Amino acid sequence: MTTTLRPSGPEERTPDGGRRRAYDICDNGRPVGTVVLAAAPWHGRLGGRIERLAVAPPDRRRGRATVAALAAEEVLRGWGCERVEAGLPAADGPAPVALAAALGYAESGRSMVKELSGVPALPPDSVPRPMTAREYDRWAAADRALLAGRLAGCGLPREAARAAAERAQRELLPDGPATRGMSLSVLAHRGTDVGTLWVRRDGAPGAGAEAWVYAVAVEEEHRGRGHGRTLMLAAERECAAAGVRLLGLHVHAGNTPARRLYDGLGYRTAERRYGKTLR
Repeated sequence: MTTTLRPSGPEERTPDGGRRRAYDICDNGRPVGTVVLAAAPWHGRLGGRIERLAVAPPDRRRGRATVAALAAEEVLRGWGCERVEAGLPAADGPAPVALAAALGYAESGRSMVKELSGVPALPPDSVPRPMTAREYDRWAAADRALLAGRLAGCGLPREAARAAAERAQRELLPDGPATRGMSLSVLAHRGTDVGTLWVRRDGAPGAGAEAWVYAVAVEEEHRGRGHGRTLMLAAERECAAAGVRLLGLHVHAGNTPARRLYDGLGYRTAERRYGKTLR
């Protein structure tokens, strides 16, 4: 058996220097599946994505998906990519997850969604309010530092990670707390500020959601008292009142407390994200 990739269409180029191409997975020249590869600028470098990898049911369990994934990595290396990522829909079951683990991919996080029904009530002694401009400066600095740390953990040099975090925040929040479609809030509990919330109400970056929770943070000295749950209920309350039916968020791998919180609130995993450094 010889498994190879054969282009099934022309390569697409994007103005930002990205590229995309579909391939047939072939066994001795016979198509048995498809794989779609893409590359795009990734914080000053070129990052690759396996957008789709599927082998036809009659041809599965023979190692073809493994060989195709390795061949896809070689293509991405040839394109100059330093990292590859793949999104694995939860509906595809455990087989793709097992394959990713066997090939050295590590879970970077997952997208979770919840169908909203009704407007939830908040605890009577907890009140969210809009974030002020002064509060925003302090919050923004902490949020940039958190993102920079996560990017550094994915292989970016520390200075590049800091620059990427600043750029991402500037693009998403060009007008700070007044940015259209964004909501930045502070949660007060019995008159004391205990946490912050960042919600986008006019769209989402993935998982088919209509709105997105970008960040939930509880001050360290106030953790373990249910304020994270209250912040999430505040996000759901705000979005449900605006007519949102499906709310999404991303939780990073290893953030077990957040995962438990979202599971307990009824969020379900829509997609797992896996990544690998290409050497």
